[in-house]
Amino acid sequence: MAVFAYTGIDAGKGKNVKGFRDAENLRALRIALKRDGIMLTSAEEGGKEKEKKRGEVDFVSMFARISPSEIAIITRQLATLIRAGIPLVESISALTEQVENEALVRILSAVGEDLRQGTSFAKSLEKHPKAFQVLYVNMVAAGEASGKLEAVMERLAEFMENQARMKGKVASALAYPLVMSVFGTGLVSFLMVFVVPKMTGIFENLGQALPWYTQLLIFSSSLVSNYWWLLFGVGALLTWLFLRWKGTEEGGYRWDTLKLKFPVLGRLNLLVAVARFTRTLATLLASGVQLLPAMEIGRKVMENRKLEAVISEAIGSIREGESIAEPLKRSGAFPPMVTHMIAVGEKSGQLEQMLENVSGAYESEVENKVTAVTSMLEPIIIGVMGGAVGFIVVSIMMPLMQMTDLVQ
Repeated sequence: MAVFAYTGIDAGKGKNVKGFRDAENLRALRIALKRDGIMLTSAEEGGKEKEKKRGEVDFVSMFARISPSEIAIITRQLATLIRAGIPLVESISALTEQVENEALVRILSAVGEDLRQGTSFAKSLEKHPKAFQVLYVNMVAAGEASGKLEAVMERLAEFMENQARMKGKVASALAYPLVMSVFGTGLVSFLMVFVVPKMTGIFENLGQALPWYTQLLIFSSSLVSNYWWLLFGVGALLTWLFLRWKGTEEGGYRWDTLKLKFPVLGRLNLLVAVARFTRTLATLLASGVQLLPAMEIGRKVMENRKLEAVISEAIGSIREGESIAEPLKRSGAFPPMVTHMIAVGEKSGQLEQMLENVSGAYESEVENKVTAVTSMLEPIIIGVMGGAVGFIVVSIMMPLMQMTDLVQ
């Protein structure tokens, strides 16, 4: 079945429409659109309209990506449309017309076609895992089963917006130290490769004994200038070996365990993982997803194999009749406040609310800690940059001053 990019006229609204749709051929496309009240005016098989004039490769489609923020936006819009009483198929069609990302337009068109053929919304989304994650699909399935799809979509939109907001704050806080690090590294590299060799050549011609720090500078400059390719190759090899080791089951588990023990950053990694887990679990439970499937999905969003293993063990213990809090507390990996509030939530029947409280508290703590870490990194980076530049300047100026004294 081919994908067609089409334009037509909506007979009911009297306006031009365009989009993408699956069909066996052009005739089948015309019949399907006519059934929806659209008169076809033109159609091209998928991607032809985007071909380059030289025409071998469609780089736009090749590198097209769907960001979580785009999914959050259409989820919010879809929740609003459904809440307004617009049927799901029409809501999807409306979103398809206004979305600009071609990859997302294709997916929404395919979802709309599945819905017209009687497929459930969750099953339609499940065919596109790159755009709609397991959490998304499960929440939609729970919403369809409970007849509260609009409420679930709103809750899902809030969840995704909250996650995007937290990631944005962390990224923006770390952007300045990262830019300073790159700038400082580039500046020092420039001095070592282009400036230092010209200055140190003067000292070598004079044959004067140089201070140890000037000799160290000359050696370092020569190493960087003449063997940069070797340094780059060794760095790339070590990075490849590390990533390969981390990609193994044992290596990934050891690395994730080590990350939780880093000074300052270890606590931050734990808070981020726990906030994701509790927020996800609360959202899924409030949407009607059963506890064990919800914990399985929550386990996957933690992005830490050590903590994922703890959740897996907890799921096994829950199947055997234990509470949620007890195996988490026994593992020692989760903060006491988390296990205590989960235990209180289980006893009081307000588990979702307690999980929301935990995630909110930890997300606030993550923001505070990120701010504190970046505040600490900035003077450290400035100090390191200043020290490196100062070392270069002193190593060059001191021999020059000694030469001046000798001349006098």
